[in-house]
Formats: sequence, C-alpha cells, structure tokens
Amino acid sequence: MRCCAKRFESLICGAALLLFALTAQAAEISIRSPQLVANDDGYSLSADFNINFNTRLEEAVNRGIVLYFAAEFELTRSRWYWFDEQILRRSKTFRLSYHALTRQYRLSTGASSLHQSYASLDEALSVMSHVRNWQVLEKDEVKPGQPYLASLRFRLDLTQMPKTFQVSALANRDWNLSSDWLGWNFTPTELRHEPSAVAPTPAIPTAPAPAPAAPNAQPLQPAPQSPGAAPSVGAPTTGDGK
Repeated sequence: MRCCAKRFESLICGAALLLFALTAQAAEISIRSPQLVANDDGYSLSADFNINFNTRLEEAVNRGIVLYFAAEFELTRSRWYWFDEQILRRSKTFRLSYHALTRQYRLSTGASSLHQSYASLDEALSVMSHVRNWQVLEKDEVKPGQPYLASLRFRLDLTQMPKTFQVSALANRDWNLSSDWLGWNFTPTELRHEPSAVAPTPAIPTAPAPAPAAPNAQPLQPAPQSPGAAPSVGAPTTGDGK
C-alpha cells in the first residue's frame, strides 16, 4: 500500500509539474521568417509572430482592458574599437481591445483611430501576427555593401497602460509577454531603378509655309497717240479754235 501511495504521489507531482510547465509556456511570443525586401524607397520588413495568450490576458481583454503590443526593429553596425553602433530604431504599435456591445475584437495600428473588427480573439491575433510591408529603412540611411546586423522583437507594451495598472502588471509574471531579440546579418545592395518606358510624343502637324509673294508688276505705260487724232477731253486748244 505504501508503495502504491508513493507512486500515486509521484504521479500527482509529475502532473502538477507538467501543468505548471504548460501554464508557463502558454504565454509566449516567437518570431519566424523575418526578411528585408528592397523597394523604390529603401527596404520594408516582413515577419511572422507566434503569439500565445494565457488565461489572464484573455480575461483582461474580455473585461475591457486595452492591450498594447510593439514590434521593434533595430539596425546596428559592429565596430572593432568600441561597442556596436546603433544606426536606427523603429517601432510599430498595435492596439487590441474588445467592444462589449458588438461582441467584437478591435485591432488598430499606430496612432490611427481606424480599426478592424473581428469576431474572435484568435482572428485578431492571427492578423496581428503577420507584419507585411513595414517600411523600416530609407535608401539614404544605409550604405551599399556595408554589413549590418538587423534585430527584431515583439512584446506586450505595459508602458502605455494606466499607471495604476502598471504596478500590479509588472509584479505579475503572467503579464511578462515578450519575445527575445532575433538578429540576422544584412548587407544592402545598390538600388537601381530601371528607366520607365516613355511613349514617343506624336508630332504636331504644322501648316504649310505660305508661298513667296509674286514680284510687283510694272506700271502700265499710256499708249502713244497717232498724229491727227482728236485730243483727249480736257486737252488745251489753240487760241484760233483750229
């Protein structure tokens, strides 16, 4: 009996440890397939996140607490004589909330008041877990051929929540939801733009040039009168009338 009791206790302890492990792993974020894609303005970022909520976070959202998430991108350059040089840092904010009247979850990005509504929390998290075409680098901020280190992480941003809530949230491990920094080597290339094909401008028809003017005609000379012809009207006459 004692042997059976010890085995039963061992099973209970193992189950409790397994349940604790599953609970601890229930809230986590991991990053998959980050990449920088060249475009006309520079480089945009695309990445996928695995976001797993725990029961505490789900209850908080359903009770009307707004959750803020931040995707953070960082670009550094190594220096042999000093610490790595930070070239730039970008951040993108996601706002997740629940509207009790419509029973829908709302998701907005950045400071925009525009949002999209979803029928379930899983749908909202699925959309938030796929970041596409996030412009993080301008073409004049990096040098072609220069090696850099790009890093990315995704986390629950407690700093944007009310101060009274931050104190209790920071002390609770259930609210510690963040991925590790994921880094990869990045070497920009020369961005070349192919000249766009321009359709030839059609020639505008022009009016034919006017023909040169004819030379001026010579004035007509009066025809000579024959002898004995009658004088023309108004011609002077002699005094004797002949």
